[in-house]
Amino acid sequence: MSSPDLTAAGFSLEPSADVLEMRDWVHDFARDVIRPAAAEWDEREETPWPIIEQAAKIGLYSLDFFATQWMDPAGLGMVVAFEELFWGDAGIGLALAGTGLAAVAVASNGTPEQMGEWLPQMFGSPGDVKLGAFCSSEPDAGSDVAAIRTSAVYDQAKDEWLLNGVKTWATNGGIADVHVIVAAVDPRLGSRGQASFIVPPGTPGLSQGQKFRKHGIRASHTAEVILDNVRVPGRCLVGGKDRLDARLARIAEGGSSGEQSAMRTFEKSRPSVAAMAVGIARAAAEYATEYSTQRHQFGRPIGQNQAIAFMLADMHASVDAARLLTWRAAWMARHGTKFGRAEGSMSKLVAGETAVRVTEQAIQILGGNGYTRDYPVERWHRDAKIFTIFEGTSEIQRMIIGRAVTGLDVR
Repeated sequence: MSSPDLTAAGFSLEPSADVLEMRDWVHDFARDVIRPAAAEWDEREETPWPIIEQAAKIGLYSLDFFATQWMDPAGLGMVVAFEELFWGDAGIGLALAGTGLAAVAVASNGTPEQMGEWLPQMFGSPGDVKLGAFCSSEPDAGSDVAAIRTSAVYDQAKDEWLLNGVKTWATNGGIADVHVIVAAVDPRLGSRGQASFIVPPGTPGLSQGQKFRKHGIRASHTAEVILDNVRVPGRCLVGGKDRLDARLARIAEGGSSGEQSAMRTFEKSRPSVAAMAVGIARAAAEYATEYSTQRHQFGRPIGQNQAIAFMLADMHASVDAARLLTWRAAWMARHGTKFGRAEGSMSKLVAGETAVRVTEQAIQILGGNGYTRDYPVERWHRDAKIFTIFEGTSEIQRMIIGRAVTGLDVR
């Protein structure tokens, strides 16, 4: 299978002046606000509300900011912003970015009316910040999205949907103002019989279950979401009932059902998630490089030793390679170029694996110092690991890529 013809579509990875200005602005916030607070919020394992509020006051945490970067003509705005935020700290970065996945779920699949009503309620405003949560995974359905058991039953008399089930690993789960829930409307059809539903703020029956104490990204809230006879209006079916009925009718006739909504959300978000991992890896590579020029052993900087210099060379090359794959996928997504070789999965796979490897190498370069909490590289290593697990494990990404490049049903 050949590579996509990028040049025919005017392929370019040159950030615009607006993106470069935004990058510097976000970097300053990451350097001056996020990094100094990172160790504290990692220890506290709590949502950093004061930092979210600071971000909202300057317009960084806002629907307008997310929409502007998402609509960047080159597709680079969001990935550039996320790299800078996560260069600052992954836990705080995800506390700021976590709403984005719920927003993407509605923006990608919803009607104009749904976008206009619910997207603003996911972010709120300065002095009254809100959060969104996208809930797909379940205790028995992580990578296996087709195994989702949360049910959605339509009550035609009341034009309401009745939701029941348990979601897990939900970023902002239970504390969000707006939850987007993936549920089965026809379990016999597996992932083809699923749809997404918006649960408005204060809806009875939705509650937070277990909050998870995690290895990394501790400033980001992750919890179970319990749905016990949750009733939502018919207008809360993402995309609307007419579209769902048409899709189910095509399936009944043996036709194509189109891409399942949760998968479409993940596919569109993968370059952004990859950019988060790039930010962590870049932070570690830069920190280890600076350390290697200042730390002296045997009468010279340790960076003068080939063993260290070669490791740093590999780290920086890997970070740049991961960024280029991420930018390519982001550009393709923005321009509607099909991921014919699973380029979105490639970006996420390589960036996640790079973040884990580079942060581990940074610890090695710092030696005993790197293993202590007095230095940030051990935290970055803990944070990096999740990027080989969530939003599709590395193994799932390899399976997707394998299917794309071979044309075979790899299992």
